[in-house]
Amino acid sequence: MEKIADKLHIGGGGGSSSDSDNDERPRPSALPAPAEVTESFADSVAEAKAKVFRLFGRERPIHNVLGGGKPADVFLWRNRNISAGVLGGATAIWVLFELLGYHLLTFVCHGLIFSVGLLFLWSNASSFINKSPLRIQEVIIPEDLIVNIALSTRYEINRAFANLRQIALGRDMKKFLIVIAGLWLLSFLGSCCNFLTLVYIVFVVLHTVPILYEKYEDQIDSYGEKGWVEIKKQYAVFDAKVLSKVPRGPLKDKKH
Repeated sequence: MEKIADKLHIGGGGGSSSDSDNDERPRPSALPAPAEVTESFADSVAEAKAKVFRLFGRERPIHNVLGGGKPADVFLWRNRNISAGVLGGATAIWVLFELLGYHLLTFVCHGLIFSVGLLFLWSNASSFINKSPLRIQEVIIPEDLIVNIALSTRYEINRAFANLRQIALGRDMKKFLIVIAGLWLLSFLGSCCNFLTLVYIVFVVLHTVPILYEKYEDQIDSYGEKGWVEIKKQYAVFDAKVLSKVPRGPLKDKKH
């Protein structure tokens, strides 16, 4: 109301005083461009995401962690029909070999007998029923594929041997405890179930855990952060009381 009264006030030099008041008033600064606002907002979002705790120090999406491509799409149920078919096929194989007691060699031989017999009968009967014979394409395994698989397998085996050598030399107590715990867990699982059942369990886990983690990622990471902090505390206490008193292997100084 006071501003309205000042504008309606009629007096000597009223117009000039109002103009001078308007000139003396501070003008608002120019708003930043939309592109600058968008860029600063994206930077703040990226910085906030970088500070969020992720399991196993993960910095990439779960799809890229699984290798990307079609295998990751199957594990994350991007196509429900394909993922359900793969999981159903694995379940049928497990039921066939584990519950029904079917043997692998017997299954392969019976499958080949049925396939070769059916193709043989169709090839010979096609001339009598006026049908064109089947065109069976020649199957050739490419040499590059086998070489790449062999090279990748060789690299992974050599890296595993190098890690085992470092652990056996007693230079990393933390890795030593992790390896011992992992081997003990595998031995415990091996005593509870056979190899085929263990592979099937791993296959089912790969088809269920990643999709659940992707759906409830923030909640799982929150609980994982709390658990990781507690594990680090317990490990610090164990290191101070036990591991620090264990003699380590001799470390050779490198000569530059």
